[in-house]
Amino acid sequence: MEDRASPPVDLPKASRRGTRSASLWAAGLALVALLAAWQWYEARVLVDAMRAELAQRVRDIEGDSRDARLSAKQAQDAMREALAKVAQLDLRLSEYQNNQSSLEGLYQELSRSRDEWVVAEIEQVLVIASQQLQLVGNAPVALAALQSADARLARSGRSQFLPLRKAFAHDIERLKAVPEVDVPGIAAKLDQMIAAVDSLPLAQDMHPQAHSAETTASEGLWARLIEGFLAELRKVVRIQKMESEDPGLIAPSQAYFLRENLKLRLLNARISLLARDEAAYRSDLDTVAAWLARYVDTRSGPGASMGATLKTLRAAASGPMFPTMSESLAAVRAYKASRERGAK
Repeated sequence: MEDRASPPVDLPKASRRGTRSASLWAAGLALVALLAAWQWYEARVLVDAMRAELAQRVRDIEGDSRDARLSAKQAQDAMREALAKVAQLDLRLSEYQNNQSSLEGLYQELSRSRDEWVVAEIEQVLVIASQQLQLVGNAPVALAALQSADARLARSGRSQFLPLRKAFAHDIERLKAVPEVDVPGIAAKLDQMIAAVDSLPLAQDMHPQAHSAETTASEGLWARLIEGFLAELRKVVRIQKMESEDPGLIAPSQAYFLRENLKLRLLNARISLLARDEAAYRSDLDTVAAWLARYVDTRSGPGASMGATLKTLRAAASGPMFPTMSESLAAVRAYKASRERGAK
């Protein structure tokens, strides 16, 4: 084959192209270097500005910190002063409270002593009035004592005395409502009944009522014969209707003890009457009435008289006879006991 020869190269033209490329590369490098320097300069300026700002902020923070420390120190000093003042106030407050508690205790002690003195005086007055009422039945004195005690408590105006005043009011109403009892007259009747016990006929000794045996001549012979026969028969057999369905039959030797027991019961009733013991008085009268109806011939004169007297006495004893001041005395003593327990 025939080799083709390459065309001849223009050396001056290639040399110029390479020189231009080198110049371009050098300009580009210079531009890059210039840009890098500019960026470095801007970064340096920015860093310096940031450093200055950071330093200023640090200085500001240090200043604020110094102000804060100063304020904290001032606050601590003020707190210590406030705590000292509070401690002084607490001390004064505790002293004031102690003084106040002492004054209150002294006032309560004086008030308690005054109340106890008033209640003790009222109790003494009521005890004396109650004794007068029980022994001699002096109701006006007891009523005056209760009214005086109630008026004294009313003047004090203290609420703790209200239970006492209620009890006084109840006893005052009872004293006003109960009629006067003729104790000497009742005692005299009981004495008469005691003296009449020995003359009382017993139920087992009752005699049958006598039937009239008189006949007229006009009745005829047969009528007289029949009447005579019946008269002889009555001497042998006696039939009588007893008023009591279950009459008490006792041996003749026991009649003495029955009469003595009746006397003792009537005497106990008299003692209970003088002692103002209503329950015992009523019980004794009921027992005597039961024995009288069972063992005594109440159709006879002495038995009927004693039965009527006993019925009158029992009717008079059916209601309250002797007023008492027990509720008022119990209320006063309960009040004193509660105050003593509270003082302990």
